[in-house]
Amino acid sequence: MEYVPVIGLEVHAQLLTKTKIFCGCSTAFGAEPNHHTCPVCLGMPGVLPVLNRKVVEFAVRTGLALGCEIRRVSRWARKNYFYPDLPKGYQISQYELPVCENGTLAIEVGGGERSIRIKRIHMEEDAGKNIHGAGGGAASLVDFNRAGVPLVEIVTEPDLASPEEASAYLKALRDVLVALGVCNGNMEEGSFRCDANISVMPKGSQVLGTRTELKNINSFRFVREALEYEIRRQIEVVQGGGKIVQETRLYDSEKKRTDSMRSKEEAHDYRYFPDPDLLPLEVSDAWIEEIRKGLPELPRDRMLRFEKQYGLPRDDARALTLDVDPAVGVLFDQVAALYSEPRKLANWFKGELFRAIKDGEAKLEALQLTPKAFADLLVLVDKGEVSGNTAKEIFGTLLKEGGEPAKIVEARGLKQVSDTGAIEKTVDEVIAAHPDEVAKYRGGKTKLLGFFTGQVMKAMKGKGNPAVVNELVQKKLGTP
Repeated sequence: MEYVPVIGLEVHAQLLTKTKIFCGCSTAFGAEPNHHTCPVCLGMPGVLPVLNRKVVEFAVRTGLALGCEIRRVSRWARKNYFYPDLPKGYQISQYELPVCENGTLAIEVGGGERSIRIKRIHMEEDAGKNIHGAGGGAASLVDFNRAGVPLVEIVTEPDLASPEEASAYLKALRDVLVALGVCNGNMEEGSFRCDANISVMPKGSQVLGTRTELKNINSFRFVREALEYEIRRQIEVVQGGGKIVQETRLYDSEKKRTDSMRSKEEAHDYRYFPDPDLLPLEVSDAWIEEIRKGLPELPRDRMLRFEKQYGLPRDDARALTLDVDPAVGVLFDQVAALYSEPRKLANWFKGELFRAIKDGEAKLEALQLTPKAFADLLVLVDKGEVSGNTAKEIFGTLLKEGGEPAKIVEARGLKQVSDTGAIEKTVDEVIAAHPDEVAKYRGGKTKLLGFFTGQVMKAMKGKGNPAVVNELVQKKLGTP
């Protein structure tokens, strides 16, 4: 019997507020352990939470971008469980009345498009962080800096049918959150974490199997690997006559396997009840509309616009808006406003800029290259004032140091020579210096054309206009 997977994802995204959700402590990452704490986020007796308005704004902003219904009145709940990194013994969250419901996110997999349903988005506070084996010993320590950092939890319906779809959904969701400015999407720092619920069922069946939960997976690759392993494991268990146990499992990225962590809790295990210290949250229509008006263009919408406005093929439009970082699309728009050939511009983005980003030579958030300098450089190439190779050299300088392309060309003596008289003189000298190669070329070895062109360019220290050089070399050598 053939089995198919059924996958639902729960994403916890840390919000980019300066302070925590219910107190004024900093949310900055990387501080000394327990440095960003106070009586409120440490759960001391007698303290009261005060809601951070920006958290609600960011949650509504996220819901609107994902097409959700925004609940005008939602409610805070206490989620009760004991764990060393949860100082109060409960987590302030939302349960039966979340702030956002019933959204969608479009993804593309295998050349097709699917719409993934989003069941709910709710706000909650993060827990601290357990540090096991501190100092090489058996002790475990707790860092409460993260306790109280605001989260949105974004929960899908069980709509995902493969690890590839799950990875595509996570990438698309991360791009949206980063473009909205509500989350930095940094999986390594734990700002964007994923839990996956997965089951298998016979193909064609409508009855869902028993699901397991995979916790806190911190990379797109690990999500795929964990789901692939768990699908294989569950199918083997079922086909062997066994039963899947509802449980929480952890993914071991070194062994590339999942291992049981604990039995899976149900909602009643957490003993949810309304938080008595927080009033129901009311969100006005006027505020929702104000937030809606401030929404930026989302990455997928920008991709579709790039196809239409700039006449770019889908692969180029995707590369510029979805594959690297949403900031790439913003920069492309800025340069395209100053340079009239978007296809040439796209090639420079996909080539030189992406290479520099991949090699660590440039960071989008700290580029020295301005849109005007980028456009001016391409204009110099189009005018024949610098060669393509020279332009790449100048581009590297602009990335690291900034500046104006024309001034760099002048200061370094990089201007391309297009004067036919000067080039012809060099061509004559090269041909005269290589009589054997001339004879071979005229005897039919036409591949030597590249040799002569290269020698001329070398003699001119790369400043000769390649098109003019190539034309004069062919003219001087004649037809073989």
